[in-house]
Amino acid sequence: MAKSKTQFVCSECGADYSKWQGQCGECKAWNTLKEFREATGAAARQPNFQDDKRTGFSGSRSQIQKLSDVSLEEQARIPTGMGEFDRVLGGGLVGGSAVLIGGHPGAGKSTLLLQTLCHLARQLPVLYVSGEESVQQIALRAQRLNLPMDALSILAETSVASITETAQETRPRILVIDSIQVMHAPDVESAPGSVSQVRESAAWLTRFAKQTGTVLILVGHVTKDGSLAGPKVLEHMIDASVMLESSGDSRFRTLRAIKNRFGAVNELGVFAMLDVGLKEVKNPSSIFLNKSSEPSPGSVVTVVWEGTRPLLIELQALVDGTSMGHPRRIAVGLDTNRLSMILAILNRHGGVFTGDQDVFLNVVGGVRVTETSADLATLLAVVSSLRDKPLPKDWVVFGELGLNGELRPVPNGLERITEAAKHGFRKAIIPKANAPKKPIEGMTVIGANRLDEVFSAWADV
Repeated sequence: MAKSKTQFVCSECGADYSKWQGQCGECKAWNTLKEFREATGAAARQPNFQDDKRTGFSGSRSQIQKLSDVSLEEQARIPTGMGEFDRVLGGGLVGGSAVLIGGHPGAGKSTLLLQTLCHLARQLPVLYVSGEESVQQIALRAQRLNLPMDALSILAETSVASITETAQETRPRILVIDSIQVMHAPDVESAPGSVSQVRESAAWLTRFAKQTGTVLILVGHVTKDGSLAGPKVLEHMIDASVMLESSGDSRFRTLRAIKNRFGAVNELGVFAMLDVGLKEVKNPSSIFLNKSSEPSPGSVVTVVWEGTRPLLIELQALVDGTSMGHPRRIAVGLDTNRLSMILAILNRHGGVFTGDQDVFLNVVGGVRVTETSADLATLLAVVSSLRDKPLPKDWVVFGELGLNGELRPVPNGLERITEAAKHGFRKAIIPKANAPKKPIEGMTVIGANRLDEVFSAWADV
């Protein structure tokens, strides 16, 4: 029997150590070093899935070539049949790629894949490997969702060696592993789900996908803090990482690209969970906007850029007198530190003091805003709630705030304004540098350089 080599791997950054220590020297995280045992010698080497012995991990020959000699032909895509899924992936699945789909339990990962695979299996060979559910449970779900069941091949297995052996015989174009946390590799002594098992199992399956041109889709669980369970090196192995997110009281699901070597990062797809499964929402802006007829104080509509398209969302602010010594600053869907910075700019350059007020901010619909174009909308929502003065319902605002009170331009300004005009908005307050050169039909654009110009336009209403 081959001897095992013991190492300690940081579950946050993937750094290796020969002995355990309390803090990782690379990422400075505490108590993240996990024992990792790998076999040495012939038993530790993964098999080569091609006859060419010179084939490397990525499936390409180990030979030197000039960069100018590399073929620039675009890799063929495999459409999934769901437009929102294809958008997040960058146009579809790529042969030989490894895709990791993460999400909380019950988010709909297995449902999304089952819907996609049942339709794809009618066009090309697909193998669905389940390590958590029995084949009967999968069949019952497919029957409940009224999916075609005659073409999809399923397998209940947790050994990566048996899975790849079966895949070599059946030659599927798409291989789905649900989930990577329950898989185990031979000659790794630790239990499934441990750092060593997840790392070796993912490497084994990814090697198979790269060398055979198979599309590999891995399902991964997430921890309590929302990060993918297992070693951080897992995210470095794969080509694309997407997260299926949901709030506990919402029927909508958002699919966001965290990493994508074949498309845009932070691309967003929106789905609705119905009794017949996940249904794509082709116009997501409509579900995040307020449908009430009367404008309300503290509510402002802005346009954020998600991947390759604009998205209209509603920000809501509530400003109320504090009952404590220190006022609270709570933001849901927005960085709390950025909210504090915006309140400081509002006090210094806008003359509006909120130091004795609690400020609560919420992004409607559970969307997470990571870009700076929502700065101006956040500021106006706070002022609107504080003064109990609503903005008109047909107004949309966006722009980044500088620390000197100036409005800075944001990317894709024209596309944002055009998207707002499509949804019936008639006036836009934006940075002057984003003002379009030609007028947009039905839209009045007010370009401003500083906060006092914004307040002046609001006061004229």
